[in-house]
Amino acid sequence: MDRMIYTAMTGANAAQYRQQVLANNLANVSTAGFRAELSTFRAVPVRGDGASTRVFALEATPGHSDLPGAITSTGNKLDVAARGNAYFAVQGLDGTEAYTRAGALEVTQDGTLVSAQGLPMLGDGGPIVIPDGARVDIGSDGTVTTTIGAEPPQTVGRLKMVIPDADNPLRRSEDGLFRGPQGDPLPASDVARLQDGALEGSNVNPMEAMIGMIAVSRQFETQMRMLQNGETNDKTASQLLSMNG
Repeated sequence: MDRMIYTAMTGANAAQYRQQVLANNLANVSTAGFRAELSTFRAVPVRGDGASTRVFALEATPGHSDLPGAITSTGNKLDVAARGNAYFAVQGLDGTEAYTRAGALEVTQDGTLVSAQGLPMLGDGGPIVIPDGARVDIGSDGTVTTTIGAEPPQTVGRLKMVIPDADNPLRRSEDGLFRGPQGDPLPASDVARLQDGALEGSNVNPMEAMIGMIAVSRQFETQMRMLQNGETNDKTASQLLSMNG
């Protein structure tokens, strides 16, 4: 059997994976704080007898786009948008500390300040709890202040914000949140700032994603034609061998 089918198969798998990534990005065009996922691949030469004339297309470490999304003013005091490259700290479903750019906050019935996904927002001392019936104000440094009636304002915590760098990069996890390379918490940043009463939109470029999906679809079709050519070559070779036999 012609070995070209194996190289064509890896190309088709790579195209299919990229199509899935682009489709997921396009589906999250309206998701607040969403970071577009990037798909990368590397060419690995096929080692064996003779010259290495063929390569496999293998998935490399995927990343995400750090381009900022558009910030829209909402007037809601519980809506916050991280400035620059800052991220908010939340408690993931697995109990670990994770990070997100989504800043549509809510207060649960028990007073816990949570993200739009229901994940507790982490402060300096853990989850932040809002007193019942209190008005909430969030400062640009993440300080959460509550006011009940005519009583003086009380500080109940400060949103933990982190700024990733070369020493503390972030990677997207399977749950859509970001975590440190080893899953360890990143140190809180004293210079991270937010904008209250506003939300950051997705940084996905819908036009670019749609064009990419069209291009990948054509790449997939090309790889499938190569598979068909390999099958045709195999049948032709078998017929020639049968005639000579």
